[in-house]
Amino acid sequence: MDNILEMRRKENSGEEILAGYTPEFPYVSSRTFVSRYDVLWHWHKSVELFYIEEGTLEYETPQGRVICPAGTGGLVNAGVLHTTRPQESHTVQLLHIFNPVLLSGQREGLIYQKYFSPILSAPQTELLPITRDHVDTLEKLRASFRIPPCAPAYELQLRESLTSIWLDLLPLLPSGLEPGEELSSERIKEMMLYVWEHYQEDIRTADVAAAGYVCQRECYRLFHQFLHTTPAEYIRSCRLHAACRMLAEGSETITEISRACGFGTSSFLGKVFRANLDTTPIAYRRIWQNHTN
Repeated sequence: MDNILEMRRKENSGEEILAGYTPEFPYVSSRTFVSRYDVLWHWHKSVELFYIEEGTLEYETPQGRVICPAGTGGLVNAGVLHTTRPQESHTVQLLHIFNPVLLSGQREGLIYQKYFSPILSAPQTELLPITRDHVDTLEKLRASFRIPPCAPAYELQLRESLTSIWLDLLPLLPSGLEPGEELSSERIKEMMLYVWEHYQEDIRTADVAAAGYVCQRECYRLFHQFLHTTPAEYIRSCRLHAACRMLAEGSETITEISRACGFGTSSFLGKVFRANLDTTPIAYRRIWQNHTN
């Protein structure tokens, strides 16, 4: 299990980069240290099974927010846009990210259709929390992260463990699901992609809307529905995230970073940092470069 300080995403799609994930064994695990400002809206084609080891983490999907304290966990469905926000300064989560066919076999088979499709295909099931009421499931989840990769038949042990947890999730499905309009995230993903490709430029809401083939009013509605924010606020968060990465990893001056990230001036970058992170760009660089060295 790799130790991860920061989630990496494909800047051309917003899809999370899953290092070590292969078609032969579509699975990765990690222990992620969540900082205050390093998780943007992202998604992946696989499901995410998580356990909060330390601290408290807020998960947000287009359907809403769930607070997950230490000792709890949950499942984020495949293809779901989500973000996380630590509620404490030191927050650590354990992650299994995997393609469900690792457990079920072929999608056309009986096992997939009977036991996996009910969760994967339910539009209302974006995140299934595993609360402290589900003691046995949480213990299985904790134990699943303790299987060493060097163990005999590791892959089979892991699959058995994850399958047992998956069976425990089926009763957690919301009851009485009403058939309705399935939320499509394709347009918002296209608009997110456009912002990431052009955040260095002077972006207008009209430009973002055009990237999703919608009018500006629909653009605002989709950003509010899926990301609970406005196009302008999302652009600012992308620019701030890029600036944070440059400050933590590079040696460019504050003025150079301000221009490269679309803020224009160092004074404006400083204003945004103080408003969002309660610190200055110089202080942020000092903290994170000392942290990673």
